[in-house]
Amino acid sequence: MNPERYTRQTRLQGFGEAGQKKLAEARVLVIGAGGLGVPVLQYLSGMGVGTIGIVDNDVVDISNLQRQILYAENDLGQPKVDVAKQKLEALNSEIEIITFPTFISTENALEIIANFDVIVDASDNFPTRYLVNDACVILKKPLIYGALHAFEGQVSVFNFNGGPTYRCLFPEMPNPEEIPDCNENGVLGIIPGIIGSLQALEAVKVITGIGETLSGKLLLFDGLHQSQQKIKFGLNPQNIEIKKLQESYEFSCATQVKSIDAEAFLKKWDSEDIQLIDVRNPEEVERQNLPEIQQKDWKNIPLSELQQESAKIDLQKPTYFLCQSGVRSLKAINLLEDLKIHGNFIDVKGGMNALSRLAPGTKHS
Repeated sequence: MNPERYTRQTRLQGFGEAGQKKLAEARVLVIGAGGLGVPVLQYLSGMGVGTIGIVDNDVVDISNLQRQILYAENDLGQPKVDVAKQKLEALNSEIEIITFPTFISTENALEIIANFDVIVDASDNFPTRYLVNDACVILKKPLIYGALHAFEGQVSVFNFNGGPTYRCLFPEMPNPEEIPDCNENGVLGIIPGIIGSLQALEAVKVITGIGETLSGKLLLFDGLHQSQQKIKFGLNPQNIEIKKLQESYEFSCATQVKSIDAEAFLKKWDSEDIQLIDVRNPEEVERQNLPEIQQKDWKNIPLSELQQESAKIDLQKPTYFLCQSGVRSLKAINLLEDLKIHGNFIDVKGGMNALSRLAPGTKHS
């Protein structure tokens, strides 16, 4: 270790060489290399965390660059884990970067998480958060949490030194209709940088023992008013008694929604007479689509117009619903059921994000 590299932090009283040594020996897993994950990865790499794991199965898209400033225009279409590894190693050649080009799932979560000391949840969806929480409880790993919405963000530390877990704060997964969608509502580019930096700070505090962590406290940040507040919450003892993962962490829906994964959908699309309703906004469709899908029975009906335009759906055909990530498509099916419009409705899990990873001909504009 080059002592000159870290001199600005090793001279800090209460941190010193001992704190730097703890960072160098630490193994941190960052789940998600997007808006939150990028600042976490950059700061932990720069500060000298010895081993950093990155879990992500996405590629760099033009819409990422507004907030994910580790990536550049010449990285478009490349796997995020590969680009991140290259750039982080260029920043600090003394550390080890381990990549996992996959989604975190019930099949791999325990195996991946077991090899790290601190877990940073930089994901963007509720199923992943509940899955990662449960895996951390089972493996007794501290979990650094962050979340975003529009101009706001949240940070907390779970499962640390006997403290509360994510389920102590959010006991049950919400229904899809209760979930805001960043593809519809957006996020101000600087907000992920702020929240991700706060997550990195909490990770450093957990590793080194300096300061006071956000265990048992939820930090709420309001970027429009530049204000913060903390909400205290306690441990529910039953939430640390989790012994195994659930069989599924899919959304809990008001109705029993049938679903299909992206690979199985593409096979059906090629071989069967089915209908696809794309509930994304037109600008999202223009930015990313599969041309071969639009040549068949495909209709773009944005979720906000679905009630008025529902007559365009051929209820005699199996009807598949698609959005960008899989949230709005579930909302669409529930909306039609609430309107007493019944058909053979199937959700395409993971939406266009999942389809684009399987279809190399995806158009990005």
